[in-house]
Amino acid sequence: MKKAYIYVLISTFLFSSMEISLKLAGSQFNGVQLNFLRFLIGGLALVPLAVHNMKQRHVTFQKQDIGTFLLTGFIGVVISMTFFQIAVEVDAASTVAVLFSSNPIFALIFGYIILHEALTRSNLIAVIVSVIGLLVIVNPAHLTNPLGISLALIAALTFGLFAIMQRQVGMKRGYDGLTMNTFSFIAGALELMVIMILSHIQSVANLFTHNPVMHDFSNIPFFQGITIHNIILLAYIFLGVTAAGYVLYSLAMEASDVSTASLVFFIKPALAPILALIILHESIKLNTIIGVVIIVIGSTIMFIGNRYSSKADTVPYQQETETQKKA
Repeated sequence: MKKAYIYVLISTFLFSSMEISLKLAGSQFNGVQLNFLRFLIGGLALVPLAVHNMKQRHVTFQKQDIGTFLLTGFIGVVISMTFFQIAVEVDAASTVAVLFSSNPIFALIFGYIILHEALTRSNLIAVIVSVIGLLVIVNPAHLTNPLGISLALIAALTFGLFAIMQRQVGMKRGYDGLTMNTFSFIAGALELMVIMILSHIQSVANLFTHNPVMHDFSNIPFFQGITIHNIILLAYIFLGVTAAGYVLYSLAMEASDVSTASLVFFIKPALAPILALIILHESIKLNTIIGVVIIVIGSTIMFIGNRYSSKADTVPYQQETETQKKA
């Protein structure tokens, strides 16, 4: 468990600094370009571990899996992470970080709809409390940046869908979370590459050039802008946040349980705004602080409920084992 908490702490810091590092890099790179490089390099870095996990699970890659990974990659990388990157560019990193941290709430809802997973009382309460927290942060009566908020929420919603689609495929095919992420990342990056190639067609480029939201889709560069001065920042994003973050998160789940590993997304809403204040000097609004507190309360309710449910599920097994030993 000590190892698990170390993994949780490091991955929490990496994920909490994600929006900040992307905000810093976004001023130097095209958003879609950054997304492409991030998931291509990060995904390729995870391949050796994914192959190792597949061998341990005796799982082999099949042709039909290509279509599956193209679909999950499209939802998770092309749609969710692209909206996420644009949201970081047009809104405060702290706001996007908090809103995106609501993706486990959407995952719960999609899990109920798609996988017919039971929505426990504690999870239902957590959903309601977290939605209240989001409404406090968004402040519908006084929207200051509706574009950034909308993009961040769409990113969170689609990432929740992405997580459930991965779980569904993983249960059917025997892939673990790290393997699903690895090949989804690479598939999504390849799909972004196709979009990047099409963006250089003049008629396509003209459609997006003067659009304040979609201008990143016009004449997207591939490697332009990479210099000795920003290579460390890029390495942190590609290998730190994207690759190491997911590896440590997976190790935390292996060393403990899902509820313990999920502490990453419970701590992030509180830690990310503090890091944004220190590094980017972003001010934290009162409604954001109140909303974060409410979301953390909702996350705590979910965490305690899941822990209690997990322990309750192990009791019959433990009793059965003791009976077998006595027999």
